[in-house]
Amino acid sequence: MSLVKLAIKGISYSQTQNGAYALILNEVDGERKLPIVIGAFEAQSIAIALEKEIKPPRPLTHDLFKNFADRFDIIVKQVIIHKLVDGVFYSSIICERDKIEEIIDARTSDAIALALRFNAPIFTYKNILDKAGVYLKGNTMEPENAVEENDAVLSTPETFGLEDTSVPKDSYSSKSVQELYEMLNEAVQNEDYEKAAKIRDEISKKES
Repeated sequence: MSLVKLAIKGISYSQTQNGAYALILNEVDGERKLPIVIGAFEAQSIAIALEKEIKPPRPLTHDLFKNFADRFDIIVKQVIIHKLVDGVFYSSIICERDKIEEIIDARTSDAIALALRFNAPIFTYKNILDKAGVYLKGNTMEPENAVEENDAVLSTPETFGLEDTSVPKDSYSSKSVQELYEMLNEAVQNEDYEKAAKIRDEISKKES
């Protein structure tokens, strides 16, 4: 079976599961997307890894694993999403230490969070992409083979920063850049990374 390389397109809210998110993976040499349902913590961890400017004051679980692996000279070479059963994706982390390769079973969300921290490529098999891949058509995503029971087909990908509903979006635009930086630092110290991502986006708009 041939491997297909994937890249992260974005994170969106799940329209089918409360408190869950959809991680959207994009076929590197094609147009298909692979939506995967993940939990809020994993979505936050992935978003932080993508947002290079946000540094948690203390290491998250995936950061701790990265520090542990670095200390013991363990390298994550790649992640492979190798199986899809009843809407659940199964993944393997390919590691290497002292030129000895090991394969570790992992939840797909954890595997991708670690792949980002190790700058490791993400792959899946062509038959999985054929089964669960979707195409963007207008503002919606539709399955390639129009299988309605595919629970992984969720919403259109949005931004990497998760939506912060505690503060109206308009309140950010009314702040100065200096005030936004102060709010950003406070959000990071409070480990409110969803809010920090939104503030960072507003800072980028004002400084561009």
